[in-house]
Amino acid sequence: MRTLVLAQVVGGIGVGSSLAVSGLLAEDLSGSQALSGLAVTAITLGAGLCAIPLARLADRRGRRIALATGWATATVGALGVILAAVLGWYPALLVAFVVFGAGSAANLQSRYAAADLADDSTRARSLAIVVWSTTIGAVLGPNLNTPGAAVGRFLGLPELAGPYVFSALSFAAGGVMMWVLLRPDPLLVARRLAVADESPAAPADRAAVPDPAEPLPTTEPLPTAPPVPRSSWAVVRESRTATLALASVVLGHAVMVSVMTMTPVHMRDHGADLTIVGLTISLHIAGMYAFSPLVGWAADKLGRIPVIVAGQLILLGAVLVAGLSGRTVPMTVVGLVLLGLGWSCSMVAGSALLAESVPQRERPRVQGTSDLMMNLAGAAGGALSGAVLGAAGYGGLNAAAGLIVLPVLAVVGGYALGRSRTTQGTA
Repeated sequence: MRTLVLAQVVGGIGVGSSLAVSGLLAEDLSGSQALSGLAVTAITLGAGLCAIPLARLADRRGRRIALATGWATATVGALGVILAAVLGWYPALLVAFVVFGAGSAANLQSRYAAADLADDSTRARSLAIVVWSTTIGAVLGPNLNTPGAAVGRFLGLPELAGPYVFSALSFAAGGVMMWVLLRPDPLLVARRLAVADESPAAPADRAAVPDPAEPLPTTEPLPTAPPVPRSSWAVVRESRTATLALASVVLGHAVMVSVMTMTPVHMRDHGADLTIVGLTISLHIAGMYAFSPLVGWAADKLGRIPVIVAGQLILLGAVLVAGLSGRTVPMTVVGLVLLGLGWSCSMVAGSALLAESVPQRERPRVQGTSDLMMNLAGAAGGALSGAVLGAAGYGGLNAAAGLIVLPVLAVVGGYALGRSRTTQGTA
């Protein structure tokens, strides 16, 4: 846990220090304000595309190698952004941003590493602590933009490329931390413990199971997997709780990104200055991450599904408040804070429920599919939100986002009905 938190803080600085200037750099290189929005879309798309390969690598070699690879790939992406800025080539910049998205993918998959060795009573809290640690990087990162510009000038780089020097260094440091310190590998240990618990062997044979406290050789193969692994979708469809968890994570993220992306545009169009806009987004980020340990505690104590339901209700409240805010800045701020809190409930409780709803050997691939779908949903929501804002206004955008919540509540209703029928049948 200490290793995961430290790597999240260090690597998260690299993510935070770049997101604030990515659109500006894209606008400079493309010469078009309209094309500047593709920067964040490319990073989000890259995070989604990297999710499955990193999950498969974790499935074969463990979390340590997968997460270290993710941070190393992001380092290459950050260096590619710097090169594209020097060359002034916009298409190369977008490609580099896609590779850069591996940092977000590694950042997200770290939360599952925290859940590998947790039991049912602590899984959500363990996961939430790693999510919470992202707050530090999200707050510190943007404050490095001015020093980054100075570094860029010192190195003879464009000023907007300077923050990516910090990104490359922080990503590389995160990868080294994972490679050196994440021993023994939590996923490999969890699988060995699962094999030991399921084995009918005599106590003498159980003693031959490797001690989880001892470092594991990196070349040692994982326990034998099924000859033909099932698809992640087949695994999810077999479990109502896994279906609910996936819907909560994916659709909750789509709601959050859709509204958050266009809120600065809405506020600027209604006369808010950049300071107020920045404060609103900062408070929104605080709503996303700062309360996650409390959300994890609630998910462990009250149950995953009640917290998921609470998250959907909070999201509905958020889009209602924000949608009715008009020119009223305090209402917009309250709506964005609630939006972040609803996302936190959906993400933390949904991720914990997903981890415990599928068999141990299937978890990495299912988790990778979850992150892929989450990022694709976010990219789609962000891409469509501008058109919806132009056609229906900010209130219409929030109303459309509220409709995305309804499928999750429908899945919850179906799950509750199925349990009721099962209980009646047993009686």
